[in-house]
Amino acid sequence: MRRFALVSILVFLFMFPSSASADIAPPAQPPGSNPQPGSESTQVRMLAETVLIDVQPTAPAKSLGQAHVTASFTMHNQGDSPETMAVRFPVSASDGYFSYPTTKDLQVKVDNKTVPTRDIQGEDPYHSSTPVPWAEFDVSFPPGQDVQIQVAYTLEASGEYPFVWFKYILSTGAGWKDTIGSVDLIVRLPYPASDQNFLYDPGSSYSSTTPGGVISGNDIRWHYDDLEPTTDNNFEVFLVMPSAWKTVLTERANVAQNPNDGEAWGRLGKIYKEVSFSSRGKGFRLGSMDPGGQDLYQLAGQAYEKAVSLKPSDPLWHAGFADLLSYHAYFQHMEGANTTAEALQALGEIRLALQLAPNDPKVQEIAAQMASEFPDGMVANGSSFDFPWLTSTPLPPTLVVEALITTETPLPALTSTPNPTAVPPAPTSESHGESKPTLPFCGGALLLPLGALILLQRRMFTIRKTRF
Repeated sequence: MRRFALVSILVFLFMFPSSASADIAPPAQPPGSNPQPGSESTQVRMLAETVLIDVQPTAPAKSLGQAHVTASFTMHNQGDSPETMAVRFPVSASDGYFSYPTTKDLQVKVDNKTVPTRDIQGEDPYHSSTPVPWAEFDVSFPPGQDVQIQVAYTLEASGEYPFVWFKYILSTGAGWKDTIGSVDLIVRLPYPASDQNFLYDPGSSYSSTTPGGVISGNDIRWHYDDLEPTTDNNFEVFLVMPSAWKTVLTERANVAQNPNDGEAWGRLGKIYKEVSFSSRGKGFRLGSMDPGGQDLYQLAGQAYEKAVSLKPSDPLWHAGFADLLSYHAYFQHMEGANTTAEALQALGEIRLALQLAPNDPKVQEIAAQMASEFPDGMVANGSSFDFPWLTSTPLPPTLVVEALITTETPLPALTSTPNPTAVPPAPTSESHGESKPTLPFCGGALLLPLGALILLQRRMFTIRKTRF
């Protein structure tokens, strides 16, 4: 029953889109006569539109992120008679969570002059049965002339740490005459865009970014000609949360200025690890078409390796490194990869952490999780742990994991740190994260359907934000 309930929840969540912005639209038709592509009643055509989604570097408290949106439209009356109409713009839509967030700070200009808007109710662009607010404003379209319309507002991001997405609805522009002549969509980041902070992997379950984006400096650009928009053309971009990427940039600068600071290297490894996780149930960003996710995993491993080499007696960085390696090895194993080297390296790192701080709660937490992930390789013995895989020769036949490491940026080998002669006191630094639910192998054999289901549950409801 619990498995069925979780599947039902996930299906419900992904059935409904999040908050979005949208094209202007002509007035609503009478009930039962909804405009469809090819049956427009107006002679006004949308010749061109340019939409700039300017992602802001900071956001208010409790906000996942914000963007300033400027949508500019060139309209042209192709008929012989002038048309005056109340043009509509949706300012709200269902977010799929029984809420209808509204765009903020709406401003409309017609031919560079600010015009007043009226609040009305209209259909939900996402086809919810509940009417939603629209803004309405009057525009005159002389025959044979261009009219410029600009709509600007603030758009809230949707998502879950460390990823967010922004949406823009194109389908509401279908009621204008003929096709949209040209469409330019620009997402502008407050830092250089890259495949590390801009997520696109059509083979994954976590990135639903609209295909076709081209990175240029801080911008990601999409272009279309003669578009007859449907709901299939509605736009979405999936990004690393700006605040998280700002932390990446800060920690990169810290290690560049202080290359011998092990704590700085550990923090860098931690934030790399956070932004290489997926919040939509995939485990890690390691799809074949997500090279940025693969790079982030390699960078996380290299940063942790540097941290433990500079601070060999710090148990939490050893534990954090073990957490990265074991989590990746476990989930890549679920997808059929052979990750033996990573599993062994992870066990070595957690064994060092336990030797350094056997009673530290966070070290114990990671150790217990790893013992559930690799029950034949790491066995709880009261409050301590045994490591059969680190002493077995040859390796047990039930171990079917091997490192998935690219040849271009190989992950450093396990640091061989001598066992300390005296165990230092347990560290006092506090954690602000949640523990991971257990995902046991059963006698070394993985139950794939249940494992995949628990994987989804784990990523949907766990946010990992610890020191390590």
